Amino acid sequence: MTSRFSKPHPVRHCVSTGAGHAGDRVGAVGPTRRRLVAGTAGAAAALWLPVGTLAQAAYPSRPLRMIVPWPPGQATDLAGRLVAQELSKLFNQPVVIDNKAGAGGTIGTDAVAKSEADGYTLLAASSGPVSVSPLMTRTPYDPERDLQPVAMVGMSPYVLVTGQSFQARDINELIAKVRAEPGKYTFASSGTGATAHLIAESFNAAVGIKAIHVPYKGSSPALTDVISGRVDYCIETAAATMPHVKGGRLRAYGVSLKNGSEVTPGLVPFASLSNIPGLKGFDMGAWLGVMVPGGTPKPVVERLAAAVQKIMTAPEVRQSFMNIAVEPDYRPGEDYARYLKDIREIFSTVIRTNNIKAD
Repeated sequence: MTSRFSKPHPVRHCVSTGAGHAGDRVGAVGPTRRRLVAGTAGAAAALWLPVGTLAQAAYPSRPLRMIVPWPPGQATDLAGRLVAQELSKLFNQPVVIDNKAGAGGTIGTDAVAKSEADGYTLLAASSGPVSVSPLMTRTPYDPERDLQPVAMVGMSPYVLVTGQSFQARDINELIAKVRAEPGKYTFASSGTGATAHLIAESFNAAVGIKAIHVPYKGSSPALTDVISGRVDYCIETAAATMPHVKGGRLRAYGVSLKNGSEVTPGLVPFASLSNIPGLKGFDMGAWLGVMVPGGTPKPVVERLAAAVQKIMTAPEVRQSFMNIAVEPDYRPGEDYARYLKDIREIFSTVIRTNNIKAD
């Protein structure tokens, strides 16, 4: 999302098997993304758990692997490394980061879905390959059957932005202007069917806007054309937009999370616009969480969930999430699963209503 770690702390068990990062180890976790990508793990007091019929066995009794279905440096990767780093300290076991990127995150996600359900393979899960891709195309896994939610850890807020040349003083004026001339204005996204695209379509429908979608291959080229005025507006992640907002290249109008976000101070939540009934309760973002293969023993899932809860209540961890533009948002397994069901229904409706097809 400047680090606000109180101070660097030593890390002893830290490895990464992502491309270009095999066997990486670091001596401290510092404030920069480079250090987060360079390594994740540590050692501290052990937590013990009887697993299944092996009542005397300890979990975990060997290193764990966290598969990240994205390349190093991406938001899911950074958040996953933060969680893995703290799990390693709690469990007194190394947590190996394995970047398996490709196919919009579905390759790494499928690798976890097909792994042994013993609690030693974790997924740094995110909305794209779990909540969106299975609705857009036939994935080799069924997220509801093949993946078990452990806990949600964060939410990436999305920000409505225009270039500085766009003539609208606030979000109400922007909505009124675009709504008054259906089909005249354009909005960009990081790709057809991307989370950004679905959130923008949801916003447009909620406020009665009819605008032309212009898809790009990634948020960077999309924002470049919004900055230049070639495209009128877009709704993209805070991580992508806020540096341009702070640099004076983009103008921000509001944020997609219902309660706002500390990542986007001063921006009004879309849901707070009481004069627009369609936005009541609007609460969308790109979620991040931890999952395991379906069928993982319940005691293992519960131990992992308890550890993640402890991690996400630590002030320094929460601050580290905000430093990478992710709003800390811990939800235990049942609440996480309920959210996944709700957002799947929302995304499914958006895709069907707008006849969105995978490229």
